[in-house]
Amino acid sequence: MIQETVSIPRPASPNIDEVLDEFLREQRLRLKRAVLSHYESVIDLLQQHLNGYAYESLSKPESALFDKHYNAKGEDHREFCQLFGPDKIVGNLGMFLGYFMIRKVMAGATLKRAAGTVTKRLSKWLAEKGYTSNEAAAAGQERGADAARDLPKAERAAKILFDAADAVPVNPNELADENYLEFDHFTLGKVEPGKLWLDVYEGGRTRLLGPITAPKKATDLVQEGWEISCGLGRVRGKWRIIEMGNIYP
Repeated sequence: MIQETVSIPRPASPNIDEVLDEFLREQRLRLKRAVLSHYESVIDLLQQHLNGYAYESLSKPESALFDKHYNAKGEDHREFCQLFGPDKIVGNLGMFLGYFMIRKVMAGATLKRAAGTVTKRLSKWLAEKGYTSNEAAAAGQERGADAARDLPKAERAAKILFDAADAVPVNPNELADENYLEFDHFTLGKVEPGKLWLDVYEGGRTRLLGPITAPKKATDLVQEGWEISCGLGRVRGKWRIIEMGNIYP
């Protein structure tokens, strides 16, 4: 049996850590301390995200490089940001903003808004320095602008829906199967003032479930196409959110 051989690339120079340090050094020359602290926090979180998750998108040769150094002991151990270059940053901003900042970070609206602003600025800077293409930077800037606008809205809406779900006088364990949709991730298929509809996969196809009664101040914040993690119960003939997680723009 012929065993496939993989040519392992060399670690990048400069690597992601070095480039992000360069970015922060330049920001320290132009930003006030309060704003700079948000930049530093967001860049630290971005490095955590890249080190923890970005390896999943690597090619086979890149995975071999990562495995070799990540699994090494002592001084030979390297994290993702110490192995790969700035070309890996922009392509991972979608997961950073759309998943990591929502699911993994206990942050308020201010830091989530800052995550969008900082990544938008970072994307532009990477292109100016020649670390990424103008096309990639434009996509990163768009993601950052969207996140700065939508992440705080999603957080506020999730908090409103959580409080509303907590106030529903029902125990999910006491509901009949036909009156309970267990906790899962769904897409908001339709939004109206005070009402939501979810795309639910059943019997091999997707159908629109609703209307689901919800506070108008929450439905005013969300958009069709956003993701929501929740559980539903039919209470007195009406579907309600009775378990609430997160909202993902």
